[in-house]
Amino acid sequence: MRNLNRNRNFSKKFYTINNNIVAKELRVIDEQGKQVGVISKDEALQLANSKDLDLILIAPGASPQVARLMDFKKFLYQEEKKQKEAKKGVKKSTTKDLKLSLFIASADLNRLIAKGQEFLNSGNQLRLNLSLKGREMGKKDMAMALVNKFIQSLGELNISKEPRIEGRVIRAVVARKK
Repeated sequence: MRNLNRNRNFSKKFYTINNNIVAKELRVIDEQGKQVGVISKDEALQLANSKDLDLILIAPGASPQVARLMDFKKFLYQEEKKQKEAKKGVKKSTTKDLKLSLFIASADLNRLIAKGQEFLNSGNQLRLNLSLKGREMGKKDMAMALVNKFIQSLGELNISKEPRIEGRVIRAVVARKK
């Protein structure tokens, strides 16, 4: 059996237009954005037909409801354009992971510090994970010291999540101060 609803976009907002409007009186705004006033639905529909436009209900919660005279396809295009512009301004910050080990060489540690600074400078958060294996579980204090040393070497940071032991892993989340 085929799924016929798979291409539906449920995030779209639905508008009430023309004869589907049930209110008896409407506050009407013309195509230039000027208020026509509070008139009956029939008068508003006649006005829309005379100007070859659609009557679109834009504020159904208002009293009286607000409708606008406009070409419906143009209205949908402008709404979609507004949504795209709103999305452009929002920068999504991501969290990058760095994995440490207890007995890491100093050259490898310096390389990870440089990588961590690069992630932080690009506006990302940094999640540090230090896994303890086998007998390393007896050296938890040494592991915590390594994580704290790593965090201090990154510079001025906001610590979102303090380093703490979660089972066999020590985790911390840091971000650049704004």
